[in-house]
Amino acid sequence: MSDVAARAGVSHQTVSRVLNDHPSVRPATRDRVLAAIQELGYRRNSAARALVTARSATVGVLTNGSAHFGPASTVLAVEAALRREGYFISTSSLSGTDAAAAADALERLVDQGVEGVVAVAPLAEVALAIGEHAPPCPVVVVAARRDVPDTVREQYVCVDQYRGARLATEHLLGLGHRHVVHLAGPARWFDAAERTASFLATAQAWGVQADVVETRGWSARRGYELGQALAPRVRRAGGPTGFFASNDLMAMGLMRAFWEHGLRVPEDVSVVGFDDIEGSAFLVPALTTVRQPFEAVGRAAVRALLDAWETPDDPDRPSMAAVIAPELVVRGSTAGQR
Repeated sequence: MSDVAARAGVSHQTVSRVLNDHPSVRPATRDRVLAAIQELGYRRNSAARALVTARSATVGVLTNGSAHFGPASTVLAVEAALRREGYFISTSSLSGTDAAAAADALERLVDQGVEGVVAVAPLAEVALAIGEHAPPCPVVVVAARRDVPDTVREQYVCVDQYRGARLATEHLLGLGHRHVVHLAGPARWFDAAERTASFLATAQAWGVQADVVETRGWSARRGYELGQALAPRVRRAGGPTGFFASNDLMAMGLMRAFWEHGLRVPEDVSVVGFDDIEGSAFLVPALTTVRQPFEAVGRAAVRALLDAWETPDDPDRPSMAAVIAPELVVRGSTAGQR
């Protein structure tokens, strides 16, 4: 890397930032560094780095062990990104959701000599406990935590859940729905809290009636049960016609309940989900939803970890390393309000 820096006429830190795709590098400088890399045939060599530094070339992945689509997809994406960089992976699942469980899982990883940790921590208690534990290696937390303090040692990466919920809500409002309902996920989850806050703020800005229904879960069954309770309200004058479910599974259950009550989607009610899980495009009607780019999350988390290794004393490194934009996918479950 020093050879590359000398050939390109830049600092070692600038080469590191180019390799980690850091956004602060000027295009001309990036091109010069990439040309030097090409001329010298430089490649990262994780095995050589482990020999020279006596480090393990292993990264710990901390997970709450959830089978829910978002956390599970994030873990897979992080593991794939780490493998592409040539690192070994050690996974540690939490035995609970309190501070003690987080500290225990982190200790298991530190005892294995991991060089860093990527924590997939959607639960507020877990993310806060990681910060309090302060392991002796770089930590990147994947969580949509709002207002991360600059004083924290760990870095955060997330999908912009607030923006995703705004896209979903504005889509319903733009179609003319003036009474909308949000099926909210558990409030202890960062993602769910962000989606609920965004839904309420967006509805207020548009001046429409908005209701939040607590689901206390993420399952299709909970969506179905709530749909059974909500269906009679839809038939009343002024009842809700636009529904935003906090994930696709709840949206599926909701649509099933509405069908059993003779409510047509999207003719009578419109439904939006979140996640774009496999199969959502093959429902009848196909589900309008918000797609989360999990591969980009995995790459961003690993890039933040690499940056922390290459420039450990960088005072300008932000606490929130990356916020990745989601995408609204419009399909057949939403239509204009008549």
